[in-house]
Amino acid sequence: MYGTVARLILKPGMYERFMQLGREVEAQGIPGWVGQYLYRADSNPDELFMAVAFASKEAYRKNAEGPSAAATYGRMRALLAADPEWHDGEIVYTKPQTR
Repeated sequence: MYGTVARLILKPGMYERFMQLGREVEAQGIPGWVGQYLYRADSNPDELFMAVAFASKEAYRKNAEGPSAAATYGRMRALLAADPEWHDGEIVYTKPQTR
């Protein structure tokens, strides 16, 4: 698997709009998309950490370089106070939840 971890700082009051955008993107059914985690910092409710996983580096790159990704990024960037910090890489370990 492959993916990215991003640090995002929202403009004040943009949390709900950001979450709505996320739901819209999720509904697109992006090929190779495995899952996502979104963390909201206790110390600053406008600071988010997002971890996104794809089945492969190829699937990740195809999505990132596609025309819909640029449009989505533009919509997301309008909600942010600064450019996101992206950290791409291979996912080397996961542990599924067991009950």
